Amino acid sequence: MSKPNNIKRTIFLFFGILFLSTYGYSQGTWTPIASLAPDTNNGVTLLLSDGTVIVKTRSGGGDGYGNIWNKLTPDIHGSYVNGTWSTIAPMHDTRLYFSSQLLKDGRMYVAGGEYGTGGATAEIYDPQANTWTVLPSPVLTVGDVLGDASSEILPNGKILQAVVVSQVNPSKETTIYDPMANTFAVGPVCHGSNDEAAWVKLPDNSILFVDLFSTNAERYIPALNQWVVDASAPINIYGSYDYETGAGLLLPDGRVFYMGGNGKTLFYTPSGNNANGTWAIGPTIPNGLAAPDAAAAMMANGKILCAFSPISTSAVNVFLSPTYFYEFDYTNNSFTKILAPTGDTVLNEACYATMMLDLPDGTILYGDTTSNQYYVYKPGGTPVAAGKPIINNVIQSNCDFSVVGTLFNGISEGAAYGDDWQMTTNFPVVRLSSGTNVYYARSFNWNSRGVQRGSELDTTQFALPVGLPIGTYSLVVIANGISSNPYTFVYSLCSADINQYATNMQVNVYPNPAYEDIYITSAQHKLSEISITDMLGRELTNEKKEILNYETQMSIANLPNGVYFVNVKTSEGVSVHKIVIQH
Repeated sequence: MSKPNNIKRTIFLFFGILFLSTYGYSQGTWTPIASLAPDTNNGVTLLLSDGTVIVKTRSGGGDGYGNIWNKLTPDIHGSYVNGTWSTIAPMHDTRLYFSSQLLKDGRMYVAGGEYGTGGATAEIYDPQANTWTVLPSPVLTVGDVLGDASSEILPNGKILQAVVVSQVNPSKETTIYDPMANTFAVGPVCHGSNDEAAWVKLPDNSILFVDLFSTNAERYIPALNQWVVDASAPINIYGSYDYETGAGLLLPDGRVFYMGGNGKTLFYTPSGNNANGTWAIGPTIPNGLAAPDAAAAMMANGKILCAFSPISTSAVNVFLSPTYFYEFDYTNNSFTKILAPTGDTVLNEACYATMMLDLPDGTILYGDTTSNQYYVYKPGGTPVAAGKPIINNVIQSNCDFSVVGTLFNGISEGAAYGDDWQMTTNFPVVRLSSGTNVYYARSFNWNSRGVQRGSELDTTQFALPVGLPIGTYSLVVIANGISSNPYTFVYSLCSADINQYATNMQVNVYPNPAYEDIYITSAQHKLSEISITDMLGRELTNEKKEILNYETQMSIANLPNGVYFVNVKTSEGVSVHKIVIQH
């Protein structure tokens, strides 16, 4: 698709916005990213925990599917529109239409692909090292493929991964990846086909989907590690010829909204427990349009940015052009047509080429698989109050920093796209500002990847960007583009000279993350007072132990999942170690 130059694009946007505003349709504004990406997009757009974005391209690998990723870094004022592009290390395999999840330690997991060389493989990207590492085989039966496959982060940090093509149970199998053990294990079998299905995480951490070309619904219950049959939907939402559906998104009012490949929509109201939820028919997508493999994004104002194309009418040409853009308002069940990113009324391509991503500044990044030009959509209105993170405390222990508060994961998973890509952003992003300068810290070790967590305590660690000037900053935590109130954060140099740790003690605490027990080692026999405190400084345990044979053991079975400090005190000083407990 040809793109107008910057002058023409600006004219299109100006007069298009003026026209829509005159007739009361304006909901937000599109702005093109000032610089073209190095390569043409060919896949998903993903947010990393340091505020940068990586986008899959069609370059590299030699087969047209690509293994090269471009990276967008906001400028010193936090602008993505004026950000800079670079290229990260290439994946080992080429992939198109694959699974993706950001792990709690900030690494990016990708698996499978309907096209390319990586259909039966998985790998992880480490942003700090700029390296990709191939994982053990995620498929457990010869012939299995992870193409068109959904995935979700579980409460324990593991990944539930759909296995779409299998010789044993076609489109019903799952596998579970454990990042700590770096292993895949057999997951629970679904009741119906998970192929083409859009998975949605609910506030109770269960996972909902509607079986392929069916009205049967089911949920994965983490505590049971099994899929259970839920209430049946009142109508089918899969396309008659393409068998596709659109995104499913959790709404601010706690309901799920599904957009169908046949132009129909559904609402699902969760029970909040293992009992069945309830379904209701939603509004029909207007003007004979549908969402066959179309991107959608929950915006900070609670509305949904949608991409739609005409409903398929035959099996010969199932993905039809053009693509229209709408905003959906769940409070009155209305769809409002808006301009396309280029400033035109439509894009001359099918909606399966679209992708969206919630950015930390409250805007939506848009791209498509035909271009290296990206756009940002700035929604109107105000952020949803129920999704606003709250900071209780910022804790510094030498050069280790943590934030404690609530609502760090947002009210939804962010953007979605049918079954092929996962672009979730329900994790805390930490941003600091001083005057007009903006800096993103790297967050990691979040205690949760849930949604709509209410008053439950949330924590995250963060690492300051290299070269951050000494001074006073306004610090905010962001979830899906909704920012907390600022917290005054004073940064001064931290070094071993002012370290509260007694480094000559040669004390180590492992494993980290820990499960049921921790082990404290020392180079010498020492009588030690060992205490564990939480992120608020409250002492939870205190024991006096002799570290015999250079090691002692301590139970943590009674402590809930979270971030803690292990304080080892001897006559030589105090050694403090931060650990994460994951049962």
